[in-house]
Amino acid sequence: MPEVEAPAIPPSESGNGEAARLRLLEEQLAALFDVSCVLSRSLELRETLRHVLRTLHDRGRLCRGMASLLDTDSGDLLVAALHDEDAAPFEKIRYRPGEGVIGQVLESNRRWILPRVGDEPRFLDRLSLFDPDLPFIGVPIRIGEDDVVGVFALQPPVADSLMPQRARLAEMIANLIGQAVRLSRSVEAERRALREERDTLRRQVKSSHGFDNIIGRTDRMRLVFEQVRQVAKWNTTVLLRGESGTGKELIASAIHYNSPRAGGAFVKLNCAALPDNLLESELFGHEKGAFTGAQSQRKGRFEQADGGTIFLDEIGEISPAFQAKLLRILQEGEFERVGGTRTLSVDVRVIAATNRNLEQEVKDGVFREDLYYRLNVMPILMPALRERVEDIPELAKFLVDKLAKRQGRELSITDSALGVLMRHHWPGNVRELENCMERAAVMSEGGIIDRDVLNLTGLDVGTLPDAAAAVTLTPSPAADNIDLSDPDIDERERVIAALEQAGWVQAKAARLLGMTPRQIAYRIQTMKIRVKQF
Repeated sequence: MPEVEAPAIPPSESGNGEAARLRLLEEQLAALFDVSCVLSRSLELRETLRHVLRTLHDRGRLCRGMASLLDTDSGDLLVAALHDEDAAPFEKIRYRPGEGVIGQVLESNRRWILPRVGDEPRFLDRLSLFDPDLPFIGVPIRIGEDDVVGVFALQPPVADSLMPQRARLAEMIANLIGQAVRLSRSVEAERRALREERDTLRRQVKSSHGFDNIIGRTDRMRLVFEQVRQVAKWNTTVLLRGESGTGKELIASAIHYNSPRAGGAFVKLNCAALPDNLLESELFGHEKGAFTGAQSQRKGRFEQADGGTIFLDEIGEISPAFQAKLLRILQEGEFERVGGTRTLSVDVRVIAATNRNLEQEVKDGVFREDLYYRLNVMPILMPALRERVEDIPELAKFLVDKLAKRQGRELSITDSALGVLMRHHWPGNVRELENCMERAAVMSEGGIIDRDVLNLTGLDVGTLPDAAAAVTLTPSPAADNIDLSDPDIDERERVIAALEQAGWVQAKAARLLGMTPRQIAYRIQTMKIRVKQF
């Protein structure tokens, strides 16, 4: 190991030499303390190393410093920080193990001390950083005894008998840097894991709220899907209309998670669940001491949703007094916390939902007209389940599969049970269907949901109308003249005409329509066509 030996100090100069050592020791202790303070300030490793080099230059009489760290992917040393503004750009500078003096320090895991760096033929001054006439100290940066993660290089101002002491200081600082590197890598690994987990959860949430997971094949539902796809691209305020249990919250989630705001928060609040005084605090937040029990400042839902979306369910239930307070934030995006005087601004997309007739309430003076028009920018009407009977079989099967995963067993539903479900009126819409399926799953010991199991759920199968008698059809005498390929003919009329032309033989009618017998049987059932018996 090339090191410079400290020359013997003559007896006449021993006093001066001891005084110099004491001064150096004091300076090194002060520098070591300052370096430890710098390393404890931040987890941004490169910026911290640059401050360490500056501190050593100012307090430790060690100039032209360089810290290089090992790249775990390539195995090369990459320059991480310098203390010389005039040095060449270092982003692409690297040293392989054993290459030059820096590479030798890495490979040997030992310190190097050169009295004059210009005399060392292996020295590669790729950065034009070091003075060839000055000494050089290079020490490994370690994590533990043998895990070398970098090289710490410095140039003292002079080569004197105190070089070993200066090298010792460099080694102590390198050990501190090694701990900082270990901590930085640990933090970065945790950050990477959290980012990956966050991205995975975002993908899962987005996929769970995607359009493919919303069931609906009827024209009414296809219209809803198209409206959602279009409005999700923009920040337009959306008003979801429809009966309770039709899936308004599901549509609100789909709008948010398929919009540019998907990375922001999606905050939900049921406006009917709180009185006005609590609703104001919940939405706008409050300052400390604003009212009894307000022991600290609290952000409201609008602040929490800044950069994202807020979903205000049951918006028609808020009082006229609170409607005026809500109108301002919808118009200007500004509000004050309860008990506060400072005006706050937020960037929030608003999606509201109601099952009430707001137009009638505006006429009756119960709901503010200006708030109504502020909310009703993009209305989306959710159809009742009885208006989309064709979707019931697919919905029921989806809910049964969902319950099977939750209960950890196999569940299935029979065609006869699906026929019963399609004849029910469903005043509670999809929510009622979901509850019915859960009751049926609980009552089904063998995992098969049939008519008898539905009876046990409280759905009175005996009182339901017969599917074949639900609609009485008077066949058209001109059915033979109807062109089945005409796209302007309603699908129900086309099926009836095909049955008339086929003499009410379903297999023959299916061939006329280019369908399978199962497909036409499904349409006869869902369209409630009374089949003639001959």
